[in-house]
Amino acid sequence: MTTTPNTSLPTVAILLCVYQGEAFLAQQLDSIACQTHSQWKVYVADDGSTDRTRAILKEHQSQWGADRLYITDGPQRGFAANFLTLLCQDIVHADYYTYCDQDDLWEPDKLERALRFVSPISSEKPVLYASRTQLIDESGASLGFSPRFTRPPAFTNALVQSIGGGNTMLFNEEARRLLKSVGIVDIPAHDWWTYLVVSGCGGAVFYDPNPSVLYRQHTKNQMGANLGFAARLTRARMLLDGQFRAWNTRNLTALRALRPQLTLENQKILDTFTAVRSDSLFARLTALRRSGVYRQTFGGNLGLFVAACGGKL
Repeated sequence: MTTTPNTSLPTVAILLCVYQGEAFLAQQLDSIACQTHSQWKVYVADDGSTDRTRAILKEHQSQWGADRLYITDGPQRGFAANFLTLLCQDIVHADYYTYCDQDDLWEPDKLERALRFVSPISSEKPVLYASRTQLIDESGASLGFSPRFTRPPAFTNALVQSIGGGNTMLFNEEARRLLKSVGIVDIPAHDWWTYLVVSGCGGAVFYDPNPSVLYRQHTKNQMGANLGFAARLTRARMLLDGQFRAWNTRNLTALRALRPQLTLENQKILDTFTAVRSDSLFARLTALRRSGVYRQTFGGNLGLFVAACGGKL
């Protein structure tokens, strides 16, 4: 049973995108129902499921009421397009917004803790919260934690890395307005794009080193945690075969539509970083240093240097 909403609290729109999610969806919905912050509504976009996903959603809707669980169809163009399409729907409205995956478990204070970080910031400024995650297997047993990042969130980091998973993110209406202003862009991941938009437009970004989500790892994960030697090897292979460059190309193309809303400083950083991708070797390395872009770990920054040398940024 869900907690009774307190109408004096800020409202949160939970954006849940699902596809063939019958295995873990009910557990995720139950963890949402246990939130200590009670003023929330779940907006679900089902991207064409043929299993019991829709039935599970209908069961919870009958228990919670249609005013707590809204169900619509996704565009069936992948998870990033599904999240952005749902975010841009006019029926979705709240003080704050949070992405939600179908197979995780939320800590009971996930929303309450995130709101403590972001609520002191003026509503006129975009703000984004993200956190570390605790990793679990299909049965719910702990597998450890995602990497703990220590360098500050910034646009210079966002250009080459997403600091937190979308399943941990919460952002305000001004951040949503910026995302909505450029619409359904072709980007590799909605969470990385959200970090780029908020940091690029001069917003406040908070990284919480304490996990707020039990992030389930299983064979059907569309994006898994970057943890362990095998994951690092996979990332290195993606860099060398040009996947990272292809992702950057899509992000940079999408940023063109947002450029007038970037801060002047970040417009210059964007131009310098773009030069890293096309000039001669010496010019690329010089531009890399001047751009100030960085990843959160020594190994990640070494990878950036190698990518710049090989023209893979």
